[in-house]
Amino acid sequence: MPKPDESRDEALQRLNARAKALEARQAQAVSHEGAAAKVSGYGYRLIGVLIGGVFVGLAFGAIADAVVGTKPWGMIVGVLVGFGVSIWMAVRSAQQMTAEVVKAYGPAKDLPPDDEDED
Repeated sequence: MPKPDESRDEALQRLNARAKALEARQAQAVSHEGAAAKVSGYGYRLIGVLIGGVFVGLAFGAIADAVVGTKPWGMIVGVLVGFGVSIWMAVRSAQQMTAEVVKAYGPAKDLPPDDEDED
């Protein structure tokens, strides 16, 4: 309620200022709508890193077999090393992606407890 000695114009100005402050606070809230598309893109990138690492290791192993002449061992070692490197790269990429998402959208919020799952 406006104070009795306050004019109507002053009360409207105060109300407009409060409305603008409320709009500014709501504008600061970050929307999570774009996060789903970004996260699915990150998933595809991680799959590419995992599969690509194995194939690159396989290729290097095949080249080593052709050059050195140790027929199956170069490919076996190449696949294992490629798999290990791809796991390491995927973990490192996931950490970087998580940091980007947290920076853009804030920390993840906990879901409320689901009472239906308890037996």
